[in-house]
Amino acid sequence: MKVLVINAGSSSLKFRLYDMPAEQLVCAGIVERIGDENSSIHCTSIRHGEETKSDQPLPIADHAVAMREIVRLISHPPHGMLQSPDDIQLISHRVVHGGDQFAGPALITPEVLEKIKQLIPFAPMHNPISYRSIEVASAFFPKARQVAVFDTAFHHALPAEAIHYAIPKSYFRQDKIRAYGFHGISHKYVAEQARALLQRQDAKLISLHLGNGCSAAAIAGDQPMDTSMGFSPVSGLVMGTRSGDIDPSVILHLMIHHGYSVEYIDNVLNKQSGLQGLCGLSDMRDIDQAAEQGNVDAQFARTIYAYRIKKYIGAYMAVLNGLDAVIFTAGVGEHDSSMRALVCHNLSHLGIEIDPVLNGMPTTGIRAIQSGNLPVKVLVIPTNEELEIARQSMTI
Repeated sequence: MKVLVINAGSSSLKFRLYDMPAEQLVCAGIVERIGDENSSIHCTSIRHGEETKSDQPLPIADHAVAMREIVRLISHPPHGMLQSPDDIQLISHRVVHGGDQFAGPALITPEVLEKIKQLIPFAPMHNPISYRSIEVASAFFPKARQVAVFDTAFHHALPAEAIHYAIPKSYFRQDKIRAYGFHGISHKYVAEQARALLQRQDAKLISLHLGNGCSAAAIAGDQPMDTSMGFSPVSGLVMGTRSGDIDPSVILHLMIHHGYSVEYIDNVLNKQSGLQGLCGLSDMRDIDQAAEQGNVDAQFARTIYAYRIKKYIGAYMAVLNGLDAVIFTAGVGEHDSSMRALVCHNLSHLGIEIDPVLNGMPTTGIRAIQSGNLPVKVLVIPTNEELEIARQSMTI
């Protein structure tokens, strides 16, 4: 069965074509900077073990145009993986917010699509893109079944004490105000990889998904116990442009004493804060370079970024009553050895210490980088959200 995985962001659309259930990757690519004059599309197809790559700057106005270009790429030379759109039998979509209604993947029906639409107020930056991607895919692949895989679903099983806020219960009952958690697809995937590596299905794990968006998750066996993102993806760790944890009174102060609107504050917290707010840069690669060149703001931004992660490691060790492994994943977690070292610095009293040689090796794939025989393993595990999405889709 050919399964097309669509992982749509606000300005990008990542796609993967798999032969399932063999989990054979046939084609992979990304459309970047959608809506920008510098938009482009990149694709790699794999046939008989040989790769064919194409990189093309292309004006891509919206996600509908992006989907059309993906269909063109995978249907015609030099890639030509499809004879017709009908070759695609299943399309799997990452949907950020599933509310309290979706505890697992869902076959997309008109009713499910309407529920995704109703959840837009909970994820106004993400769910509209998913909703539109599903509509567009329906037009291009009318015979394919479609499945929604929700980023919140893995955290659906969080214990009650982890999801409730200490506010009047009526807000929970009537308005569904609670912690939902995000990056669940990634956390679920890397936790499974860690348990297999450790050969322990009951392993106590802390998963650190560190990219432009960041979150930590405490996982016992296959059960989520806590996670840093809450009602929205703004809370928790310091991120590229999102603030992470902040005293809500700060928001009230700015609104009352400066007259800022709700829209203005929302923009500040989501797009002007985090690393961007601290040093004027949001990409950790740029920040690393600036820090090495002596930029004090960049150095301080890295310090705060690592400090917040340390706090969550300590808190989640308490939640789990011990720890078997810390997992670093996603762009920063997988590729930034200096940040991994900064996060793990002075944690030897908790049984966490990394080997600088192992940490600095430019290897790919799953690897352990802890020092000596300390009780807590430190693992670098590349995430694969698209494969996890395909796997979950196949279960239904």
